[in-house]
Amino acid sequence: MNDMKRQSGLSMIELLIALAISSFLILGITQVYIDNQRHYLFQQSQSGNLDSGRFASLLLDQYLGKAGYRRTPSSLLETSFPARAASDGCMAFSAGASVTNLATDEGVGFCLRYQPQVSGDLDCQGVASNTTFTQAFPSNLTASDLIVLAFKYEPGASTALQNGRLLCKSLNATTPQFTEQLTGIADMRVDFGIGSSDVLSKEVTSYVPQKDWTTSSGAIRSVRYSLLMASATGQRDSDDSKVLTDWLAVAPDATKTRLQTGDNKRIYQVVGSTQTVRNLMP
Repeated sequence: MNDMKRQSGLSMIELLIALAISSFLILGITQVYIDNQRHYLFQQSQSGNLDSGRFASLLLDQYLGKAGYRRTPSSLLETSFPARAASDGCMAFSAGASVTNLATDEGVGFCLRYQPQVSGDLDCQGVASNTTFTQAFPSNLTASDLIVLAFKYEPGASTALQNGRLLCKSLNATTPQFTEQLTGIADMRVDFGIGSSDVLSKEVTSYVPQKDWTTSSGAIRSVRYSLLMASATGQRDSDDSKVLTDWLAVAPDATKTRLQTGDNKRIYQVVGSTQTVRNLMP
């Protein structure tokens, strides 16, 4: 009589089959994790571009909306905004003008001025105006009461496009210096809308690239800007980006080279707006 007991368990073949099935399951789960991670990074990058773009639009639209503001509406533009010589990186303001160009060597941007809306009105650097109002419609405001600001785009290196910055400085400061307002900007464009020489005409007849505008080009009646927001590198699956391609189609050669060199699969978003200058347009 055979007293040996039969032992049951997994055979080698069964174990190999189980390992093979487990490997397929692990590969599938890993791929799902990688796809979800890639999708998450894309959404985070795009969300960052959108948030930065919205903030840039709010900031620029806020101050462009103030350009040309007069506390006393009945005062003449030429009286409220007298001629101002070129200084601190801004071209000259003609009498009645509230927007002018940056100096040629300053790059992309613009300068604007307005009267304070309230006592101690803050500029873009958080400095309060020295003007104090004791009546609703003062008649004694002078050129020294004007808040004069300069906005400038500073590009990042081709290897760090996302480090491009929007800067602002107050020309009312004792030593005007640019301070950072926003980062994440790969490129910026500015165009000035100009009209006829007739002071009664309130119509934009053409747009002039900011780099080509001079004080003899005509009064600036509107400002059109576009910002190319950029994420960190390696956030895009495909080699091409339609947003970047469309931007490069009208970009200068130097800008095109810088953006193409520094692309490296970034995610882009374009924001822009056109703001009419107060009191110069209907």
